[in-house]
Amino acid sequence: MKRTINIFLTLFVFLSLALSACEVPGGGGASNPTPAAIVPIATEPPAAAPLPTPVPSPTPIPAPANPNLILATTTSTQDSGLLDVLIPLFEHQTGYVVQTVAVGTGAALQMGEEGNADVLLVHAPSSEKTFMDNGFGSDRRLVMHNDFVIVGQADDPATIQGVATAVEAFQKIAAAGATFVSRGDQSGTNTKELSLWNSANIDPAGQAWYLETGQGMSATLTIASEREAYTLTDRATFLANKLNLQLNILYEGDTILLNVYHVITVNPAKQVNVNYDGAIAFLKFLTTPETQALIGEFGKDRFGQPLFFPDADKTDADLGLP
Repeated sequence: MKRTINIFLTLFVFLSLALSACEVPGGGGASNPTPAAIVPIATEPPAAAPLPTPVPSPTPIPAPANPNLILATTTSTQDSGLLDVLIPLFEHQTGYVVQTVAVGTGAALQMGEEGNADVLLVHAPSSEKTFMDNGFGSDRRLVMHNDFVIVGQADDPATIQGVATAVEAFQKIAAAGATFVSRGDQSGTNTKELSLWNSANIDPAGQAWYLETGQGMSATLTIASEREAYTLTDRATFLANKLNLQLNILYEGDTILLNVYHVITVNPAKQVNVNYDGAIAFLKFLTTPETQALIGEFGKDRFGQPLFFPDADKTDADLGLP
């Protein structure tokens, strides 16, 4: 009997151990937990962020073989401030270094004849044609225009306001013996003034009321203001200096007062040492649509009107020039 009980106990222990070995860990009859999500192990590193597209460096401007360029021009283009805008832009775009000599058109043309300038920006069409006809110029292109005006004191002692023509205004100034200040420097302005006296059949030379300064437009305007006199000026230089002058525009609008500017390259066949490549570069620069647009906008911010009107897309005939 005791042996039978021992056998039973032995079987009970054996069955208990067998059942324990079959239980899922974490037993106690608890249900199997939901297995955690399997995260795959990366076999390659994450792709690197794309690099920004490199900005190409600007193409360097090749240095001209001869970077020095001499521009002979009128005092009006200098005094108006236009060249202060155009020259730095030209230098930046091309690599040329410009030496500007601002004189009257007559002196500028003389510099070209003597080979002391490479390119000219002038405004005396009849003198320019002579220059070209004599072979001193190689290329000549229309650039821009504005106009001449007659300025004087507000009280207008010669009563030129309201007259029909510029010639009539000059006749009235002479008849009144009113002081007239002339540049007297063979500039484009002086050339226009003398043509008006000639059309009026008047020789002002030596007259007590006629004063020649031999100076540029700004200086001549200052003297006319101080002398309470009349003078002929391009509109751009007058507007640029108006705040410092006791002068008003008393006559304007006659078509004879058109003031036209051309760019001329000096002929390398006449003057072998001129910088013809630089001169051509400057001519092309002045006549591009971009530069022409700058010329047409110049002065609007300060004076409410442009000081020059671009003309590179026109011909002399379009402006009524012979």
